[in-house]
Amino acid sequence: MSWDYFIELFLGGLTRGSIYALIALGYTMVYGIIELINFAHGEIYMIGAFTALIIASVLSLFGMHQLVVLVLAVVLAVVYACAYGFTVEKIAYKPLRKAPRLSVLISAIGMSLFLQNYVLLAQTSDFLPFPKLIPDFEFWEPYSHIISSQELTIIATTVVVMILLTFLIKFTTIGKAMRATAQDKIMAALVGIDVNHIISITFIVGSATAAIGGVLIASHIGQINFFIGFIAGIKAFVAAVLGGIGSIPGAVLGSLVLGWTESFFTGYISSDYEDVFAFLFLVFILIFRPAGILGRSQTQKV
Repeated sequence: MSWDYFIELFLGGLTRGSIYALIALGYTMVYGIIELINFAHGEIYMIGAFTALIIASVLSLFGMHQLVVLVLAVVLAVVYACAYGFTVEKIAYKPLRKAPRLSVLISAIGMSLFLQNYVLLAQTSDFLPFPKLIPDFEFWEPYSHIISSQELTIIATTVVVMILLTFLIKFTTIGKAMRATAQDKIMAALVGIDVNHIISITFIVGSATAAIGGVLIASHIGQINFFIGFIAGIKAFVAAVLGGIGSIPGAVLGSLVLGWTESFFTGYISSDYEDVFAFLFLVFILIFRPAGILGRSQTQKV
């Protein structure tokens, strides 16, 4: 095993972690606001990828430039996924705002299964080829043997999205309203914040990041099917818990740790148990560090 192989695994893990982060950010934002795990979030990621496939297939008929196709596919996939995220919140979660946690959990799982089967019936159960939307940048050609243009784009996009989300939450009026709602919904409503509106915006923002991740990873892998959201969603959930669910830096850190761990485990040990390893990771975290790496333990008063 050479040093070059180690670097290859490190960069591969960084790419994996970046994709997990784009999905985990949605999990952690929703949980931070309403303390709910949106198990339909992985399906929003999948719907974003399918939307981009349809858009790219149509635009390619007109002979558009690859970069133009990428931008339009991402933008329209984000818009469509945000519409789904908004609708899911209104149908599956808003009516159960004051219901027991178990009712909300069942609703989330039911919505996840509904979206899976909806796409299955609308498309196909087979894997579909996904076009390479991310172009090979000429200026990066001398370094492509270390990390490809597609992987570089995925990593850079994750960094930009995290910076924009941090700016949104810390320095904008909506971000302040989000933080107030996360702290105390009743007091936030008393000072004039439309709590339902803020929760809807949170679902929309989370859906946007998931859709971006769906388009980028589908372009990188080169194929999709209706089930890709389940595994990616579960792994992103593990990453969010690992980093400290409810924390944006924690979601990114947990995603990178999971990505690197998977990459080195499959590279040096075996790739047969890659998915199993993510679940074992979750079990150990819940046993030894339930609050996650950057999470804080909370004491509930009775």
